[in-house]
Amino acid sequence: MQRILCIGTVVLGLAGAAHAANPVTANGLVAIVNDEAITFRDVQQEAALAIESKIGLFAGRPAQLEKEIQKAQEEAIQILVERKLILQEFSRAGYNLPESLIEDRVRERLRERWGGDRASMTRDLKSRGLTPDRLKEQERERFIVAVMRSRYVAQEIIISPFRIEKYYVDNLEKFKVGDQIRLRTIMLNKTAGASATSGRARGEEILKLLAAGTPFAELASVYSEDTFRLQGGDRGWVELEREHYHKQLEDTIRSLKPGQRSGLIETDSAFWIVQVEESRVNFTRTLPEVRAEVEQALISEERARLEKQWIDRLKSKSFIRYF
Repeated sequence: MQRILCIGTVVLGLAGAAHAANPVTANGLVAIVNDEAITFRDVQQEAALAIESKIGLFAGRPAQLEKEIQKAQEEAIQILVERKLILQEFSRAGYNLPESLIEDRVRERLRERWGGDRASMTRDLKSRGLTPDRLKEQERERFIVAVMRSRYVAQEIIISPFRIEKYYVDNLEKFKVGDQIRLRTIMLNKTAGASATSGRARGEEILKLLAAGTPFAELASVYSEDTFRLQGGDRGWVELEREHYHKQLEDTIRSLKPGQRSGLIETDSAFWIVQVEESRVNFTRTLPEVRAEVEQALISEERARLEKQWIDRLKSKSFIRYF
């Protein structure tokens, strides 16, 4: 298996696509689950989207990219093995699946991913070595896996208050927060082809309105050109140590006290006006603040544990061989 994966990694890294291996490698066995084979082509198709994202993230770092592709392929193998086990269990149990459910799922995918354009779907699938029939089969398999998981892995998991409190005490470092500020912003994009003068003029006009007493939030909701406009420019509590603002913008923010606002700040791509609403020094979030977060983390852990137990039981009564 290691040899096949390494060959595939090199091919994928050079070609930038998960289906680029030669036919011999692509059809090589990676694993057998009972009487069903998993080929390297199966691994390529399962890992294709993950690998595409890795190629974008690690472009220019070939050594790291190779490691990430290797990891994505190894994860794909485990996903495929577990899927085979679950599908075989579904078949042994004699369950049935209405065809209409699968048709609905395929239509939903077509709408979500390709905007309802079947020609675009077909081209995209072909580029990844897939066909519409194979997509339908994949949707069937994923639906079965989801149904089986819901049947054999408890969905309603109760976490006791004691476990929540213990997790909180044992993981206090996770809940420590650095110095924070409550920040509002107005951002004006520098439009391609337009002069910086026009953007500056708009910013100066907004500053005049602020000086005349117009609320910052009101002006942000009208003029700001980012998604925070919908919240009146409110970015919530910001921990500057974890954010990555333009240096000039960050320096200005750090110089402001609660209740103060900046003048017009120019960066490479935009003009900014910022206002600091409140500030608070580093602190540890309290248990009531994070109780729901802790409970969800523990539920996820417990569900993962129960699922592993179930998969391990399926493996114990199956023949699995890796190549």
